[in-house]
Amino acid sequence: MKKVISVLLSVAMTGVLLAGCGSSSSTETAAQTQAAQTEASSQDQAAPEEGNQEAAGGALKIAIVSSPSGVDDGSFNQDNYNGILDFIAEHPDATVTPVREETGDTAAAIQAVADIVADYDVIVCCGFQFAAIGSIANDNPNVKFILVDSDPTDAEGNAVTCDNVYAMTFKEQESGFFAGMAAALESKTKKVAVVNGIAYPSNVNYQYGFESGVNYANAKYDTGVEVVELPSYAGTDVTNANVGGNYVGSFADEATGKVVGQALIDEGCDVIFVAAGGSGNGVFTAAKEASDVKVIGCDVDQYDDGANGSGNIILTSGLKVMGMNVEKQLNAIADGTFKGGNQLLGADTDSTGFVKAEGRHQMSAETIEKLDAAFALVKDGTIVPAANFNDIQPDSFPGLE
Repeated sequence: MKKVISVLLSVAMTGVLLAGCGSSSSTETAAQTQAAQTEASSQDQAAPEEGNQEAAGGALKIAIVSSPSGVDDGSFNQDNYNGILDFIAEHPDATVTPVREETGDTAAAIQAVADIVADYDVIVCCGFQFAAIGSIANDNPNVKFILVDSDPTDAEGNAVTCDNVYAMTFKEQESGFFAGMAAALESKTKKVAVVNGIAYPSNVNYQYGFESGVNYANAKYDTGVEVVELPSYAGTDVTNANVGGNYVGSFADEATGKVVGQALIDEGCDVIFVAAGGSGNGVFTAAKEASDVKVIGCDVDQYDDGANGSGNIILTSGLKVMGMNVEKQLNAIADGTFKGGNQLLGADTDSTGFVKAEGRHQMSAETIEKLDAAFALVKDGTIVPAANFNDIQPDSFPGLE
């Protein structure tokens, strides 16, 4: 299957790779940072000398390149950024510069990295759209890369490993599974849905995992819940396959996110899992303007984003623990133990899960008990939710009764 995916991806990625080795673009670098530790601006800092992995005194110059929603999106990008800030809190000589790629285009994303590669010791790349950094990494062996949500690819679009790239992908289907179970167990209308941004593999994993979780709850606990899909917003994955679901088509389109959210509420959905980046803010708005509608956050604990007057719309949040893993790799770079490689992280390393901390969710004790039991089964491999490319379907997977 990986070879098939690589062939199909190569056509889409060829132009991306060419752009990554091209001339500078007009990508806008955010000069402002969100922590006191980043007081030195990129204009005031000298670029590191060739072969110098760390600045004088062991400091690291770090850049984080993100999608149009930026590092303050309250979700995916911000969790990665917080991992950097946690590192800087322990290494105050280190600095970070956020770079926001404005378009969301894959070629532009690679170009954004190419434009700054000579200026930093470490570049954190947030998202599948940065997969084609393989060539840039090979051309710049003295720069370390932390790639989140994809393995690096070569000029033919094949996944590769690079000595200077730590690529972390996650079993989003596991977090989606817990979200689907929570939705099914707590829904009163018996209609639930998932809203995604773009049908990248990570987003399809969330969708398929969610559907798997609903199916598991239906089979094991007789919840009788339906997953609602809007045909006009069906997604097309990287192999051009129709994966269904509800896709906004962007991670930074709040207006369309609200339209999709409202349409699902009109269909009777009272719990919606939102994995759509900045576009998800629109779904949150639709839920806040409705009554008796709950939202399940994604990637990070989004309870604070759910505040709605004296109430809150967040049921729980499906977790992908990125910040902890970003910080871990920055520490490895700082202490000289960094090792490049492609790692798939899941519940077995506490890198996926759901929020159950008191005051940060609105699930019943019974629901939490059932989710905890399922988590143990996912962790030991008894339950294996469906994902975009694991040859498992949401209505037929190991552990489904």
